[in-house]
Amino acid sequence: MTANPTTRRRAVRAAALAGLLAAAGAGTAYAYWGTAGTGTGSAAAATMQAVTVDALVAGDSPKAALVPGGTADVVLRLTNPNPYAVQVYSVTANGAATADAAHPGCTTTGVSFVGSAAPLSPATFVPANSSTLLTLPGSAAMDTTSLAACQGATFRLPVTAEVRK
Repeated sequence: MTANPTTRRRAVRAAALAGLLAAAGAGTAYAYWGTAGTGTGSAAAATMQAVTVDALVAGDSPKAALVPGGTADVVLRLTNPNPYAVQVYSVTANGAATADAAHPGCTTTGVSFVGSAAPLSPATFVPANSSTLLTLPGSAAMDTTSLAACQGATFRLPVTAEVRK
């Protein structure tokens, strides 16, 4: 029995198409598993910008006045210029306390900064691109060696704040 010429053409086309698809699939599989590549990459960590610390900025006020033999609160304004929040980990003294220029006779201040335990508790965060006030209760101390010329003085307490991302 001889096949119809139309049926025979269809069978040949189907066989050719099947062979073509099988060959294409094998080529794709080979290309997928036989591919190799090389390249390089790099990354850099950004540098944290310095967080600034100002004590007793206009408008801020301590809750207690400093007197010989006593302590008072220290109020700090921390400004974070970074695009992410930072945690204030610790605040420590960074030099001797000095009196304001209106009290030149206050050469022995008797004033010191009483550092805080690290990490600060409760944890204090400064939001990205903003500032916050931090009150450290009882962190300024004045001993009894303070001169009478120091009455009414405002003291500069140099501190260092350690911040972490």
